[in-house]
Amino acid sequence: MRALASILMALWLALLPAAIAAQEVPLRALGRFDGWRENALIGYGIVTGLSGSGDTRRSEVTRQALRNVLSRLGTTVSESQLNSRNVAVVIVTATLPASANPGDRIDAVVSSIGDARSLAGGTLLMTPLIGPDQRAYALAQGSLATGGHDFEANLNRQQRNFPTTAVLPSGATVEFPVDGQILKANGEISFLLSEASFTTAERIAAAINRAGAQGTAYVRNADEVVIRFPGGAGELPRFIASIENLRVQPDAPARIVINERTGTIVAGADVQISSVVVSQGDIRITVKSENYASQPSFIGGFANDVQSLIVTNTALEVKEGIDDAVATFPNTTVGALVHGLARSGVGTRRIVSILQAIKSAGALHAEILVQ
Repeated sequence: MRALASILMALWLALLPAAIAAQEVPLRALGRFDGWRENALIGYGIVTGLSGSGDTRRSEVTRQALRNVLSRLGTTVSESQLNSRNVAVVIVTATLPASANPGDRIDAVVSSIGDARSLAGGTLLMTPLIGPDQRAYALAQGSLATGGHDFEANLNRQQRNFPTTAVLPSGATVEFPVDGQILKANGEISFLLSEASFTTAERIAAAINRAGAQGTAYVRNADEVVIRFPGGAGELPRFIASIENLRVQPDAPARIVINERTGTIVAGADVQISSVVVSQGDIRITVKSENYASQPSFIGGFANDVQSLIVTNTALEVKEGIDDAVATFPNTTVGALVHGLARSGVGTRRIVSILQAIKSAGALHAEILVQ
Protein backbone atom coordinates (compact mmCIF):
# COMPACT_ATOMS: atom_id res chain seq x y z
CA MET A 1 0.00 0.00 0.00
CA ARG A 2 2.84 2.42 0.77
CA ALA A 3 4.43 1.61 -2.57
CA LEU A 4 1.18 2.59 -4.31
CA ALA A 5 1.03 5.79 -2.30
CA SER A 6 4.59 6.64 -3.32
CA ILE A 7 3.71 6.11 -6.96
CA LEU A 8 0.67 8.38 -6.61
CA MET A 9 2.79 11.02 -4.89
CA ALA A 10 5.31 10.99 -7.72
CA LEU A 11 2.48 11.19 -10.24
CA TRP A 12 0.96 14.20 -8.47
CA LEU A 13 4.31 15.99 -8.41
CA ALA A 14 4.93 15.30 -12.09
CA LEU A 15 1.49 16.45 -13.19
CA LEU A 16 1.11 19.40 -10.85
CA PRO A 17 2.70 22.07 -13.09
CA ALA A 18 0.89 20.80 -16.16
CA ALA A 19 -2.44 20.67 -14.36
CA ILE A 20 -2.18 24.23 -13.12
CA ALA A 21 -1.04 25.59 -16.47
CA ALA A 22 -3.83 26.40 -18.92
CA GLN A 23 -4.06 23.91 -21.76
CA GLU A 24 -5.72 24.62 -25.09
CA VAL A 25 -7.28 21.80 -27.10
CA PRO A 26 -8.82 21.65 -30.60
CA LEU A 27 -12.47 22.54 -30.78
CA ARG A 28 -13.36 19.08 -32.14
CA ALA A 29 -12.19 17.54 -28.85
CA LEU A 30 -14.81 19.46 -26.86
CA GLY A 31 -17.97 18.21 -28.56
CA ARG A 32 -19.64 17.62 -31.91
CA PHE A 33 -21.74 19.41 -34.51
CA ASP A 34 -25.49 18.87 -34.27
CA GLY A 35 -26.60 16.42 -36.96
CA TRP A 36 -23.23 14.66 -37.17
CA ARG A 37 -23.79 11.50 -35.17
CA GLU A 38 -23.61 7.73 -35.34
CA ASN A 39 -26.73 5.57 -35.55
CA ALA A 40 -27.48 2.19 -34.00
CA LEU A 41 -28.52 -0.77 -36.14
CA ILE A 42 -30.01 -4.08 -35.03
CA GLY A 43 -31.01 -7.34 -36.70
CA TYR A 44 -32.16 -10.88 -36.01
CA GLY A 45 -30.37 -13.78 -37.66
CA ILE A 46 -29.14 -17.35 -37.59
CA VAL A 47 -25.64 -18.74 -37.05
CA THR A 48 -24.85 -22.12 -38.61
CA GLY A 49 -21.86 -24.43 -38.61
CA LEU A 50 -21.63 -24.87 -34.85
CA SER A 51 -20.08 -28.12 -33.65
CA GLY A 52 -22.92 -29.30 -31.43
CA SER A 53 -22.80 -26.15 -29.29
CA GLY A 54 -25.88 -24.45 -30.72
CA ASP A 55 -29.44 -24.16 -29.41
CA THR A 56 -31.19 -27.27 -28.12
CA ARG A 57 -34.59 -28.55 -29.24
CA ARG A 58 -36.16 -26.66 -26.35
CA SER A 59 -35.66 -23.44 -28.33
CA GLU A 60 -38.79 -23.20 -30.48
CA VAL A 61 -37.64 -19.85 -31.87
CA THR A 62 -34.58 -21.51 -33.41
CA ARG A 63 -36.61 -24.21 -35.15
CA GLN A 64 -39.11 -21.68 -36.46
CA ALA A 65 -36.36 -19.35 -37.75
CA LEU A 66 -34.55 -22.23 -39.46
CA ARG A 67 -37.78 -23.39 -41.15
CA ASN A 68 -38.37 -19.84 -42.42
CA VAL A 69 -34.87 -19.64 -43.88
CA LEU A 70 -35.13 -23.04 -45.58
CA SER A 71 -38.55 -22.20 -47.00
CA ARG A 72 -37.19 -19.02 -48.59
CA LEU A 73 -34.47 -21.14 -50.16
CA GLY A 74 -37.07 -23.50 -51.65
CA THR A 75 -36.86 -26.32 -49.09
CA THR A 76 -39.79 -27.48 -46.99
CA VAL A 77 -39.07 -29.36 -43.77
CA SER A 78 -41.18 -30.34 -40.81
CA GLU A 79 -40.41 -29.55 -37.21
CA SER A 80 -39.63 -33.18 -36.42
CA GLN A 81 -36.88 -33.17 -39.04
CA LEU A 82 -34.97 -30.36 -37.30
CA ASN A 83 -32.88 -32.12 -34.70
CA SER A 84 -29.49 -30.41 -34.91
CA ARG A 85 -27.48 -28.41 -32.39
CA ASN A 86 -25.38 -26.78 -35.08
CA VAL A 87 -27.66 -23.73 -35.34
CA ALA A 88 -28.27 -20.78 -33.01
CA VAL A 89 -30.50 -17.69 -33.17
CA VAL A 90 -28.67 -14.42 -32.54
CA ILE A 91 -29.10 -10.67 -32.29
CA VAL A 92 -26.77 -8.66 -34.51
CA THR A 93 -25.88 -5.06 -33.65
CA ALA A 94 -23.77 -2.49 -35.48
CA THR A 95 -23.07 1.24 -35.51
CA LEU A 96 -23.66 3.20 -38.70
CA PRO A 97 -21.24 6.14 -39.13
CA ALA A 98 -22.51 9.67 -39.64
CA SER A 99 -21.42 9.46 -43.27
CA ALA A 100 -21.49 6.17 -45.17
CA ASN A 101 -21.80 5.11 -48.79
CA PRO A 102 -23.19 1.89 -50.31
CA GLY A 103 -20.53 -0.77 -50.26
CA ASP A 104 -18.76 0.51 -47.14
CA ARG A 105 -17.92 -2.20 -44.59
CA ILE A 106 -18.64 -1.84 -40.87
CA ASP A 107 -18.13 -4.13 -37.88
CA ALA A 108 -20.96 -6.04 -36.24
CA VAL A 109 -21.44 -7.81 -32.90
CA VAL A 110 -23.35 -11.11 -32.69
CA SER A 111 -24.94 -12.30 -29.43
CA SER A 112 -26.81 -15.54 -28.75
CA ILE A 113 -30.39 -15.22 -27.48
CA GLY A 114 -31.04 -18.96 -27.11
CA ASP A 115 -29.39 -21.64 -25.00
CA ALA A 116 -26.33 -22.13 -27.22
CA ARG A 117 -23.09 -22.84 -25.36
CA SER A 118 -20.74 -21.31 -27.91
CA LEU A 119 -20.73 -19.52 -31.27
CA ALA A 120 -17.14 -20.54 -32.04
CA GLY A 121 -16.66 -21.64 -35.63
CA GLY A 122 -20.11 -20.42 -36.71
CA THR A 123 -21.16 -18.48 -39.81
CA LEU A 124 -23.82 -15.79 -39.74
CA LEU A 125 -26.37 -16.04 -42.54
CA MET A 126 -27.48 -12.89 -44.37
CA THR A 127 -29.09 -10.62 -41.78
CA PRO A 128 -30.65 -7.20 -42.52
CA LEU A 129 -29.67 -4.51 -40.01
CA ILE A 130 -32.43 -1.96 -39.51
CA GLY A 131 -32.44 1.50 -37.96
CA PRO A 132 -35.03 3.23 -35.75
CA ASP A 133 -37.09 3.99 -38.88
CA GLN A 134 -37.37 0.23 -39.64
CA ARG A 135 -35.30 0.62 -42.82
CA ALA A 136 -32.54 -1.87 -43.59
CA TYR A 137 -29.33 0.13 -43.91
CA ALA A 138 -26.85 -2.77 -43.99
CA LEU A 139 -26.57 -6.52 -44.52
CA ALA A 140 -24.40 -8.69 -42.26
CA GLN A 141 -22.97 -12.08 -43.20
CA GLY A 142 -19.76 -13.99 -42.64
CA SER A 143 -17.61 -16.06 -40.29
CA LEU A 144 -17.57 -15.16 -36.61
CA ALA A 145 -14.56 -14.44 -34.39
CA THR A 146 -15.37 -15.36 -30.79
CA GLY A 147 -12.04 -15.14 -28.95
CA GLY A 148 -13.18 -17.81 -26.51
CA HIS A 149 -14.37 -21.41 -26.17
CA ASP A 150 -16.62 -23.64 -24.10
CA PHE A 151 -15.96 -27.41 -24.11
CA GLU A 152 -17.72 -30.06 -22.03
CA ALA A 153 -17.14 -33.82 -21.74
CA ASN A 154 -18.00 -36.32 -18.99
CA LEU A 155 -19.23 -33.56 -16.66
CA ASN A 156 -15.96 -31.67 -17.13
CA ARG A 157 -16.23 -28.16 -18.54
CA GLN A 158 -13.70 -25.56 -19.58
CA GLN A 159 -14.68 -22.04 -20.62
CA ARG A 160 -12.60 -19.10 -21.76
CA ASN A 161 -14.07 -15.61 -22.03
CA PHE A 162 -17.68 -15.48 -23.23
CA PRO A 163 -18.08 -17.55 -26.40
CA THR A 164 -21.80 -16.74 -26.74
CA THR A 165 -20.82 -13.29 -28.08
CA ALA A 166 -18.78 -12.92 -31.25
CA VAL A 167 -17.49 -10.19 -33.55
CA LEU A 168 -17.97 -9.93 -37.29
CA PRO A 169 -15.05 -7.72 -38.43
CA SER A 170 -16.08 -5.67 -41.47
CA GLY A 171 -18.87 -8.20 -41.90
CA ALA A 172 -21.73 -5.78 -42.58
CA THR A 173 -22.14 -3.98 -45.92
CA VAL A 174 -23.86 -0.60 -46.09
CA GLU A 175 -26.75 -0.68 -48.58
CA PHE A 176 -28.14 2.87 -48.35
CA PRO A 177 -26.15 6.14 -48.23
CA VAL A 178 -26.15 8.19 -45.06
CA ASP A 179 -24.99 11.79 -44.75
CA GLY A 180 -25.28 13.88 -41.61
CA GLN A 181 -27.03 17.22 -42.05
CA ILE A 182 -25.08 19.90 -40.19
CA LEU A 183 -26.44 23.04 -41.82
CA LYS A 184 -29.97 23.89 -40.73
CA ALA A 185 -32.64 25.51 -42.88
CA ASN A 186 -32.09 28.92 -41.23
CA GLY A 187 -28.39 28.88 -42.15
CA GLU A 188 -27.12 28.11 -38.64
CA ILE A 189 -24.80 25.42 -37.29
CA SER A 190 -24.98 24.17 -33.70
CA PHE A 191 -21.91 22.95 -31.84
CA LEU A 192 -22.85 20.72 -28.88
CA LEU A 193 -20.42 20.52 -25.95
CA SER A 194 -19.74 17.13 -24.37
CA GLU A 195 -19.35 18.85 -20.95
CA ALA A 196 -21.88 21.62 -20.33
CA SER A 197 -20.11 24.81 -19.24
CA PHE A 198 -21.01 28.44 -19.88
CA THR A 199 -17.35 29.39 -19.51
CA THR A 200 -16.21 26.94 -22.16
CA ALA A 201 -19.11 27.89 -24.44
CA GLU A 202 -18.21 31.60 -24.21
CA ARG A 203 -14.58 30.82 -25.01
CA ILE A 204 -15.62 28.79 -28.05
CA ALA A 205 -17.85 31.60 -29.34
CA ALA A 206 -15.07 34.14 -28.78
CA ALA A 207 -12.53 31.99 -30.66
CA ILE A 208 -14.89 31.59 -33.63
CA ASN A 209 -15.62 35.32 -33.70
CA ARG A 210 -11.91 36.15 -33.62
CA ALA A 211 -11.34 33.85 -36.58
CA GLY A 212 -14.27 35.28 -38.61
CA ALA A 213 -16.66 38.20 -38.62
CA GLN A 214 -17.79 39.71 -35.31
CA GLY A 215 -21.05 38.19 -34.15
CA THR A 216 -20.68 34.99 -36.17
CA ALA A 217 -21.19 32.76 -33.09
CA TYR A 218 -23.18 33.15 -29.90
CA VAL A 219 -23.97 31.00 -26.86
CA ARG A 220 -27.50 29.63 -26.71
CA ASN A 221 -27.00 27.39 -23.67
CA ALA A 222 -24.26 25.89 -21.52
CA ASP A 223 -23.96 22.97 -23.93
CA GLU A 224 -24.66 24.69 -27.29
CA VAL A 225 -22.91 27.32 -29.39
CA VAL A 226 -24.78 28.57 -32.48
CA ILE A 227 -22.72 29.57 -35.53
CA ARG A 228 -24.14 31.61 -38.42
CA PHE A 229 -22.84 30.23 -41.71
CA PRO A 230 -22.18 33.11 -44.11
CA GLY A 231 -21.48 31.19 -47.35
CA GLY A 232 -23.13 28.73 -49.68
CA ALA A 233 -23.52 24.97 -49.31
CA GLY A 234 -20.37 24.31 -51.34
CA GLU A 235 -18.24 26.25 -48.86
CA LEU A 236 -19.53 24.35 -45.81
CA PRO A 237 -16.75 21.69 -45.62
CA ARG A 238 -14.01 24.35 -45.71
CA PHE A 239 -15.84 26.42 -43.10
CA ILE A 240 -16.27 23.43 -40.75
CA ALA A 241 -12.62 22.44 -41.17
CA SER A 242 -11.48 25.94 -40.20
CA ILE A 243 -13.68 25.96 -37.10
CA GLU A 244 -12.95 22.49 -35.70
CA ASN A 245 -9.19 23.16 -35.68
CA LEU A 246 -9.49 26.29 -33.51
CA ARG A 247 -7.79 25.85 -30.15
CA VAL A 248 -9.80 26.67 -27.03
CA GLN A 249 -8.99 26.48 -23.32
CA PRO A 250 -11.77 24.41 -21.69
CA ASP A 251 -13.03 25.17 -18.23
CA ALA A 252 -11.84 22.46 -15.83
CA PRO A 253 -14.65 21.46 -13.41
CA ALA A 254 -13.78 21.15 -9.73
CA ARG A 255 -14.26 17.42 -9.47
CA ILE A 256 -12.63 14.49 -7.70
CA VAL A 257 -13.30 10.92 -8.84
CA ILE A 258 -12.75 8.19 -6.25
CA ASN A 259 -12.85 4.44 -6.83
CA GLU A 260 -13.09 2.88 -3.38
CA ARG A 261 -12.69 -0.67 -4.69
CA THR A 262 -9.22 -0.01 -6.09
CA GLY A 263 -8.23 2.96 -3.96
CA THR A 264 -7.79 5.23 -6.99
CA ILE A 265 -8.04 9.03 -6.77
CA VAL A 266 -8.24 11.21 -9.89
CA ALA A 267 -8.58 14.97 -9.53
CA GLY A 268 -7.35 18.24 -10.88
CA ALA A 269 -4.33 19.19 -8.82
CA ASP A 270 -5.54 22.81 -8.57
CA VAL A 271 -8.80 21.93 -6.77
CA GLN A 272 -8.81 24.21 -3.74
CA ILE A 273 -8.99 23.18 -0.08
CA SER A 274 -9.52 25.63 2.79
CA SER A 275 -7.40 25.56 5.94
CA VAL A 276 -7.80 22.18 7.59
CA VAL A 277 -6.19 19.99 10.22
CA VAL A 278 -6.04 16.25 9.55
CA SER A 279 -5.49 13.73 12.33
CA GLN A 280 -5.35 10.19 11.07
CA GLY A 281 -4.73 6.97 12.96
CA ASP A 282 -6.08 3.49 13.27
CA ILE A 283 -6.69 0.65 15.67
CA ARG A 284 -6.24 -2.86 14.36
CA ILE A 285 -7.76 -5.81 16.21
CA THR A 286 -6.73 -9.31 15.23
CA VAL A 287 -8.38 -12.45 16.61
CA LYS A 288 -6.52 -15.72 16.10
CA SER A 289 -8.14 -19.06 16.86
CA GLU A 290 -6.37 -22.41 16.96
CA ASN A 291 -8.19 -25.72 17.34
CA TYR A 292 -6.60 -28.73 19.08
CA ALA A 293 -7.95 -32.27 19.35
CA SER A 294 -7.66 -33.98 22.73
CA GLN A 295 -7.31 -37.65 21.79
CA PRO A 296 -7.89 -40.24 24.61
CA SER A 297 -5.21 -42.90 24.90
CA PHE A 298 -7.69 -45.75 24.93
CA ILE A 299 -10.16 -46.02 22.05
CA GLY A 300 -11.75 -49.32 21.13
CA GLY A 301 -13.09 -52.13 23.20
CA PHE A 302 -12.37 -50.58 26.64
CA ALA A 303 -14.60 -47.50 26.33
CA ASN A 304 -16.72 -47.25 23.21
CA ASP A 305 -18.50 -44.09 24.38
CA VAL A 306 -15.29 -42.01 24.67
CA GLN A 307 -14.84 -39.42 21.89
CA SER A 308 -12.19 -36.90 20.91
CA LEU A 309 -12.50 -33.42 22.43
CA ILE A 310 -11.94 -30.28 20.30
CA VAL A 311 -10.27 -27.47 22.28
CA THR A 312 -10.17 -23.92 20.87
CA ASN A 313 -7.54 -21.42 22.03
CA THR A 314 -8.19 -17.77 21.13
CA ALA A 315 -5.64 -14.94 21.15
CA LEU A 316 -6.67 -11.26 20.88
CA GLU A 317 -4.09 -8.79 19.54
CA VAL A 318 -4.59 -5.02 19.43
CA LYS A 319 -2.27 -2.66 17.55
CA GLU A 320 -2.89 1.05 17.86
CA GLY A 321 -1.41 4.04 16.09
CA ILE A 322 1.02 2.35 13.72
CA ASP A 323 0.58 4.97 11.01
CA ASP A 324 -0.76 7.90 13.06
CA ALA A 325 -0.43 11.23 11.33
CA VAL A 326 -1.37 14.78 12.29
CA ALA A 327 -0.96 17.45 9.61
CA THR A 328 -2.03 21.07 9.25
CA PHE A 329 -2.70 22.44 5.78
CA PRO A 330 -3.33 26.12 5.02
CA ASN A 331 -5.35 27.15 1.97
CA THR A 332 -3.96 24.67 -0.51
CA THR A 333 -4.81 22.26 -3.32
CA VAL A 334 -5.69 18.59 -3.49
CA GLY A 335 -2.28 17.93 -5.04
CA ALA A 336 -0.45 19.40 -2.05
CA LEU A 337 -2.74 17.56 0.37
CA VAL A 338 -2.16 14.17 -1.25
CA HIS A 339 1.57 14.88 -1.36
CA GLY A 340 1.67 15.68 2.35
CA LEU A 341 -0.41 12.69 3.40
CA ALA A 342 1.66 10.33 1.27
CA ARG A 343 4.88 11.64 2.83
CA SER A 344 3.34 10.96 6.24
CA GLY A 345 2.88 7.30 5.30
CA VAL A 346 -0.90 7.41 4.91
CA GLY A 347 -2.15 4.73 2.52
CA THR A 348 -4.22 5.43 -0.55
CA ARG A 349 -7.48 4.00 0.80
CA ARG A 350 -7.20 6.16 3.90
CA ILE A 351 -6.52 9.21 1.75
CA VAL A 352 -9.88 8.47 0.13
CA SER A 353 -11.57 8.54 3.55
CA ILE A 354 -9.78 11.76 4.46
CA LEU A 355 -10.95 13.51 1.30
CA GLN A 356 -14.53 12.45 1.98
CA ALA A 357 -14.26 13.74 5.57
CA ILE A 358 -12.83 17.09 4.39
CA LYS A 359 -15.72 17.40 1.94
CA SER A 360 -18.20 16.75 4.77
CA ALA A 361 -16.46 19.42 6.85
CA GLY A 362 -17.00 21.97 4.06
CA ALA A 363 -13.31 22.55 3.42
CA LEU A 364 -13.08 20.82 0.04
CA HIS A 365 -14.45 22.98 -2.76
CA ALA A 366 -15.09 20.33 -5.38
CA GLU A 367 -17.59 17.68 -6.34
CA ILE A 368 -16.69 14.15 -5.24
CA LEU A 369 -17.83 11.28 -7.45
CA VAL A 370 -17.56 7.87 -5.77
CA GLN A 371 -17.52 4.88 -8.12
